[in-house]
Amino acid sequence: MDHLWAPWRMSYITAPKDTSAAPRTGPDCFMCRAVAAEPGTDRENLLVHRTDLSVVVLNRYPYNNGHLLVCPRAHKGRLDELTTDELLDLQLVARRMIGILEKRMRPDGFNVGLNLGAAAGAGLPGHLHWHVVPRWNGDANFMAVTGDTRVISQSLDALFELVTEELKE
Repeated sequence: MDHLWAPWRMSYITAPKDTSAAPRTGPDCFMCRAVAAEPGTDRENLLVHRTDLSVVVLNRYPYNNGHLLVCPRAHKGRLDELTTDELLDLQLVARRMIGILEKRMRPDGFNVGLNLGAAAGAGLPGHLHWHVVPRWNGDANFMAVTGDTRVISQSLDALFELVTEELKE
């Protein structure tokens, strides 16, 4: 891999940014819509689990089969905005979801993480969410590299059934 050194760009990177654009909240935030929706509409909102403080939503554009998003019910975009109870609940829910996916999908590992801010890749920077992505040995193949195509072999409907079925037990 080649490296291009451009230290003069640091002044641009660290310069104050225009923050006048309103953060996506309420009806503009798909997480907030899912949280506010009636429980009878969970399937159409891809919401598979609720606690008093957090929810789990299927990623509509998954990186891999089984990709879940664990987020606080409250619209918060920074870790330091979470209460201790919210932070603990989110981690306990993530642990439970990983256990369900391990049992039902048998992945070889997981990517678990969050993107803090748009510059870090957060597609919804105003509503914090952990990605839980099951991984299998050999799941990365030539399609993504040569065809710029990701192959997802499980429908969101099938994943919804798998997770909600397991939560009933």
